[in-house]
Amino acid sequence: MTAEGRPASPPLTERQEARRRRILHASARLAGRGGFDAVQMREVAEAAEVALGTLYRYFPSKVHLLVATMQDQLDGLHATLRKRPPAGETAAERVAETLMRAFRALQREPQLADAMVRALTFADRSVSEEVDTVSRQTTAIILDAMGLADPSPEQLAAVRVIEHTWHSALITWLSGRASIAQVRTDIETACRLIERQP
Repeated sequence: MTAEGRPASPPLTERQEARRRRILHASARLAGRGGFDAVQMREVAEAAEVALGTLYRYFPSKVHLLVATMQDQLDGLHATLRKRPPAGETAAERVAETLMRAFRALQREPQLADAMVRALTFADRSVSEEVDTVSRQTTAIILDAMGLADPSPEQLAAVRVIEHTWHSALITWLSGRASIAQVRTDIETACRLIERQP
């Protein structure tokens, strides 16, 4: 069962997983070219070579699809970070470097970044499962950078504040209200919370 009492979905077959990946790649390509408005379900279905009804079975709305696209992008980032872990003597330095690497990846595709962030912002309760997955993935990336497998409640609270700061910094940068230097300063400041934890 999910947190909302819905029955958990059975695991996807290999063929279904391949179809889901095609859909997510099509979503990312369309968003990368034209942002949130360019992701139209019919066009995604055509680009992914699936029936429109099939697309809706996987993703009930554009917001569901774009939040899942963000999760997919974070999965790719996490895999890259595991191959090339961040440098830095302290946990705070490693987390700041990790989040700036994530930020630079999003910076290379600002239209895609804007589409995914808008979807997260628009997400209502029906998308809570997908939003929670994105949050858990972000937490896992930060904990990996910290080198922590079993964080304390205080450390998890610090991680949540860092996540909120990163998300807010991304929004202010995308809206043209913050420079990259300001983003770095805000992220580094939030990451110093780690050093205050026991």
